[in-house]
Amino acid sequence: MPQDGRFEVRFEDKRIDFRVSGLPAAFGQKFVLRILDKGNLSVGLDRLGFSEQPLKIFKEAIIKPFGMILVTGPTGSGKSTTLYSVLNQMNTPERNIVTVEDPVEYQIEGITQIQVKPEIGLDFASGLRSILRQSPDIIMIGEIRDGETADIAIKASLTGQVVLSTLHTNDAISTFTRLIDMGIEPFLVASSLIMMCAQRLCRKVCLKCRKPAALPKEYLDHLGFTENITFYEASGCKYCNNTGFYGRIAILENVLVNDAIREMILKKESTDEIKHYAIEKLGMKTLKDDAFLKVKEGVTTLNEALRVTTEE
Repeated sequence: MPQDGRFEVRFEDKRIDFRVSGLPAAFGQKFVLRILDKGNLSVGLDRLGFSEQPLKIFKEAIIKPFGMILVTGPTGSGKSTTLYSVLNQMNTPERNIVTVEDPVEYQIEGITQIQVKPEIGLDFASGLRSILRQSPDIIMIGEIRDGETADIAIKASLTGQVVLSTLHTNDAISTFTRLIDMGIEPFLVASSLIMMCAQRLCRKVCLKCRKPAALPKEYLDHLGFTENITFYEASGCKYCNNTGFYGRIAILENVLVNDAIREMILKKESTDEIKHYAIEKLGMKTLKDDAFLKVKEGVTTLNEALRVTTEE
């Protein structure tokens, strides 16, 4: 039978969690390990490597007294780490914080964490209903997978709780259409959303062996790089295990929902129109904008920035 589990290793004075997934295949067992470093959570939002503008928007969103904050992106884009870092920052003794997850990825002291068990009827929706009877201040839902969970989460966010969760969409603005497609009324979506955020993880170029890259001017002009910038390319050394990259950093696209965006959602205007408004009027930086900023700062390579943002 397929099996899931976890174990912990002490490494360089740190406790590292490993999540294990075992799958019976035709020629034996296949195992996948997911490495979870709790040290990443205690640093807070300021030290996660976010660019200045997305970080400012995030900080504005988490001080709101109620509403919903959604982080979107594919599997492995760092959504959970970002949300746990937010929870860690909000984790004070006077706050009742409850999560419902599948599985519980990081175990955090002072937070009530619920592991869903669909086989006994404890799914996201039923877990969320039970949480609401516990008078929570902040709720984190591992993922909004269906209309029922979305409906309960949105109604909870309108009755005085801050709700954090994740969705699978390609960009930040698509979040509200995804919720509407799940059967949520546009007026509930417009009323509940505080911030929509899309995230990707981008590999950081190794600072010990990176080298300047010569790129054709026509190509750079086409991408919008008009100023004089030093571009770097990955080389490879003993420090980075000859990969050319060492560590990862988050690329963010986020927008605070204001009255104008709420009005546009109510009028069922297209995502393109709302995205155009967010970029032109609110100065929203897209995933590609943020990735290119990391390129200009010498944090990553142009190829890596394009790799993580090509689905735009």
